[in-house]
Amino acid sequence: MDLVELFRMAAPVMLRGTGYTLIFALASMVLGLALGAIIATVRVLEVPGLAALSRLYVSVIRGTPLLVQVFIIYYGLPSVGIAFSPLTAGVLALTLNVGAYLSETLRGAVSGIGQGQWLAGQSLGLTHLQTLREVVAPQALRTAVPGLSNSLISLIKDTSLVSVIAVTELMLATKELISTTFAPFPLYIGAAFIYWVLSLAFERVQHRLEKSMAYPH
Repeated sequence: MDLVELFRMAAPVMLRGTGYTLIFALASMVLGLALGAIIATVRVLEVPGLAALSRLYVSVIRGTPLLVQVFIIYYGLPSVGIAFSPLTAGVLALTLNVGAYLSETLRGAVSGIGQGQWLAGQSLGLTHLQTLREVVAPQALRTAVPGLSNSLISLIKDTSLVSVIAVTELMLATKELISTTFAPFPLYIGAAFIYWVLSLAFERVQHRLEKSMAYPH
């Protein structure tokens, strides 16, 4: 089988797998950003009880491999009566994982804002939460964009790990094609190219965000 015929046969399967990869990536990005923002807010405001739980969550997630987290959610939780479909388990694992990293990026950006901004908000009669929301967060978000974007771009590649729970995303689709065509090298190269193209697309979005949110000079 020549390369043209191989890719003609493989293209529909790999494109379908790419669709699942995008579903995992986009859903986890949106949910992970929301979770990261909540965790960062809790830790910045030092909410009693919740701040300690948030620190524990971030420590556990960052201290364990994503693959182990996928196994625990999909294979481990059913033993205690909590079961998820492969798609839901994959999105949940990716969301919990990226949310921890995004929360640290956001918290670090907030910490980089000078104490004078907090004092200025208080002098205007704003509460601590209002100062965070109206004064500090908009400034912190500008500096957080590169770090957030890097985590989200990495998330695209991390979706390959959900292939272990039988979700036919790009990597599992490629493996299934290899099992029938016995052509691993060109197919893995094709999968790598698709991941690269997806990453390039998100890099373009990152550059646009950085440009639109840049401080005026």
